[in-house]
Amino acid sequence: MKAMILAAGRGERMRPLTDTLPKPLLEVRGKALIVWHLERLAKCGFKEVIINIAHFGFKITEALGDGSKYGVNITYSDEQNEGALESAGGIIKALPLLGDESFLVVNGDIFCDYDFNPDFDLGDKLAHLILVPNPEHNLKGDFGLKDNLVLNEADKKYTFSGIGYYSTKLFSDLECKKSALAPLLKEAIAKNEVSGELFKKMWHDIGTPQRLENINND
Repeated sequence: MKAMILAAGRGERMRPLTDTLPKPLLEVRGKALIVWHLERLAKCGFKEVIINIAHFGFKITEALGDGSKYGVNITYSDEQNEGALESAGGIIKALPLLGDESFLVVNGDIFCDYDFNPDFDLGDKLAHLILVPNPEHNLKGDFGLKDNLVLNEADKKYTFSGIGYYSTKLFSDLECKKSALAPLLKEAIAKNEVSGELFKKMWHDIGTPQRLENINND
């Protein structure tokens, strides 16, 4: 299984830090955020990693190179000419690099100790989402969860972690353009085609300078 790290976003909420640096290169506890991902992916057994780039993308390629120093092989999906295509658009553009099998996608702006599984089996589902308890900035949550099935509507909702396993079928025949992932997921969830699990260990969304400061001071 291949992994993809979403790293093309502008990081508006992170300004002014992202005025000169792409968000995945911001340091968390002395190390670039994206490096934490690469090292963990390698430790968990992933060999091939695709990274999409747009905002200051050249700085990511300069910093990470081919990935060999982290124990992985990195291929870049370049969105610098189009501008960031958002989550779904970025995945669709990268499909030729991801191949025909299911794949893992990780948001480049989270910090966690989730163990990525290169042998994960989607079965007959189109996606499997990792959900987490709601942080203070998203108390209403995103999705429900019952018997390992993700729900659009539920009395208790959890936050989507930005980690998911996907079938290429979820994105087949879709136009490569700027598009969000949430509408695709909600459509598949309505058809009971998305499974999920609740992850209760360390997870942070590094969405603002204050959150970054809090983690680095923790």
